[in-house]
Amino acid sequence: MSGAAARNAGALRAQETVLAQALVEQQFALHPELDSRYGPMGRRRCLEDARHHLSYLAQAVESQRSELFVDYIGWVKIVLAARRIAPEDFARQLSQLRALLRERLPQEAAAAADRVLEEGLRDLPGLPLDVASFLDDGAPLADVAREYVALLRQGDRQLASELVLATMRSGATLRDIYLEVFQRALREIGRLWQLNLISVAQEHYCTAATQMIMSQLYPHVLAGGRTRGTLVATCVAGNLHEVGIRMLADMFELHGWKTFFLGSNMPDEAVLAMVAERGAQVLAISATLAHQVGAVHELIARLRTDARFAQVRVIVGGRPFQVAAGLWKEVGADGHAVDADEAIALAERLVLSPA
Repeated sequence: MSGAAARNAGALRAQETVLAQALVEQQFALHPELDSRYGPMGRRRCLEDARHHLSYLAQAVESQRSELFVDYIGWVKIVLAARRIAPEDFARQLSQLRALLRERLPQEAAAAADRVLEEGLRDLPGLPLDVASFLDDGAPLADVAREYVALLRQGDRQLASELVLATMRSGATLRDIYLEVFQRALREIGRLWQLNLISVAQEHYCTAATQMIMSQLYPHVLAGGRTRGTLVATCVAGNLHEVGIRMLADMFELHGWKTFFLGSNMPDEAVLAMVAERGAQVLAISATLAHQVGAVHELIARLRTDARFAQVRVIVGGRPFQVAAGLWKEVGADGHAVDADEAIALAERLVLSPA
């Protein structure tokens, strides 16, 4: 992440609110029919969307990774289409944003943003309008995962809990439950919200219910002897999506590690204090959204400049690192994992069998 890229992203972030407001005003002035089509609530949502566009754009500029922005607009395209907002309206908004930035930003920053927007607009028409279900018929415990989602959608977390416990009594391991039921189910719940098939309240309920059921299973997580190492696992500041990193911490614990799960939206100082206090060999950091990548980079930079952490290894995870190959290196991590199995193998290679 170069100094010029950071300056360009900073110029964009400094005007984010003003730019978002200007974009929405311009959009509704040029297309008066939008007021009748979407109403006052639509205008407010357009403003919120514009801020998100600018936030993701700034991170793509800073990282010099346009694929992060393309991935984001692909997700937004599906969200908007499911809510009867045409892809053409979205493309028009991005084109207007492009023109606005050319007018309002310093030349270098405008050019950097323009390159990202150009790629996004080029790819947008070919991006899908749907997303496949995560409840694959051929996956292990597929029937259980499907029933689990159905029970949560009905609001019956008690039966969902009983289903999970019965599945374990039938021989499924905790790893099976975490990866084949909870992980698939929550991804499916996210897909259903994206497609406007459930409300945000329903999505939050399903997540909270799963966290409660995970707590019921915690006695199964405790391993006999923890001799393999110590892990601190956290969401980076700004990341409120904690279930995935909690699953990872539990899987490490099951595998014989001593773990300290810190939860969501943790300030850097608190994370580093815990790593020092517990003598952790590994710090696992989760970033769910692209605009959190900068915070990951900052946390790792602070760790690297502190002599206390010379032997600490950092593993990062989350969608941005899956979308942008090699991004984990650029934020200063020692490795990237797509799931708990991969993270455990990586941690043991880095700590227990270093090259």
